[in-house]
Amino acid sequence: MIKARAIVTAGPVLSLALFAAACGGAGDAPSQGASAASGAVPTHAAPSSPIPGEARKVKIANDFFEFDYSYPAAAAGIPGLKNWLEADMRQQQSRLAKEARAAAKEAKTDNFPFRPWAIGVEWKVVTDLPGWLSLSATIFEDSGGAHPNHGYRALLWDKAAGQQRKAEDLFTGKAALSAAIREPFCAMLDKERAKRRGEPVVRSGEWPNNCIDPVASTLILGSSDRAHFNRIGILVGPYEAGAYAEGDYEITLPVDARVMAAVRPEYRDSFALGK
Repeated sequence: MIKARAIVTAGPVLSLALFAAACGGAGDAPSQGASAASGAVPTHAAPSSPIPGEARKVKIANDFFEFDYSYPAAAAGIPGLKNWLEADMRQQQSRLAKEARAAAKEAKTDNFPFRPWAIGVEWKVVTDLPGWLSLSATIFEDSGGAHPNHGYRALLWDKAAGQQRKAEDLFTGKAALSAAIREPFCAMLDKERAKRRGEPVVRSGEWPNNCIDPVASTLILGSSDRAHFNRIGILVGPYEAGAYAEGDYEITLPVDARVMAAVRPEYRDSFALGK
C-alpha cells in the first residue's frame, strides 16, 4: 500500500517528470476507477468525472500497481490548473501501468516473484494569495527496489495571467536567488543535520557535509500574511544533503532585503519582508 508522508514537493530525485504517453489495459485509465473529492475510490469503482471546485482524490489498485493522486479544492476551482492536474494524473498513471506490466512480464519470464508497483502524488496548498496559488506535492514511488523513493514537486499558478510558473521564474535568475539565500539556508541545514547525526557538522566541499545549492532542490513560496510572499521554503529530498536514513530536510527562510533585490521588478508587489 502507498505510504506517502504528509509533508509540505518536484522532486528532482525521481523520474516522475518524464512521462510516457502509452496506456495499459482495461481499468488503467484514471477515468476508470477515478472519483471526486470525498475519499478514495474502491478498486473497482464505476467511472466518474471530476467535480468542479471540489478536491479530487483518485485511487486505483490491481494486480500490477497501486496509484494514488490527489489535489485540493483550491486547485480544482481554477479551470486551467485543474486541466493541467488531470492531464498530469493521466500521464503518470499511464506510465505506471505500462512499466508495471512490463516488469510483471519480465518477472514471470525469469521465474521471479513480482510485487505490485506504486505511485502516490499528493498536492497541497502552500498558500493561496489574491493573485497566486502556491502548491507543493509529495511524491512516492515504489518499483520493487530495496526501498521506496520519494521527493517533491512544486508549482505556482499566476491567477492574473492564467498560467503556471515556477518559483524561480519570479526572480532575476537562479544564480541571484541562490546567492541571496545560500548561506542562511546552509547554516540552518547544518543545524538540522547536526541534530540528526548527533554531532556538529564540519562543513566541507564533499557530500554529505557540503553546502548544497538550495535552488537545486524544490523551492516553494509561502506567506504568513496571506497577501504577499514573505517566506521561501526549500524541500530537500533523500540523498541530497545526507544519507537516506536522515530523511528529508525542510528549511524555511524569511524574505529579506537580499531576496527582495533578486525579485524581478514586475513581481515585487507580490513580495514583502518576512519576520
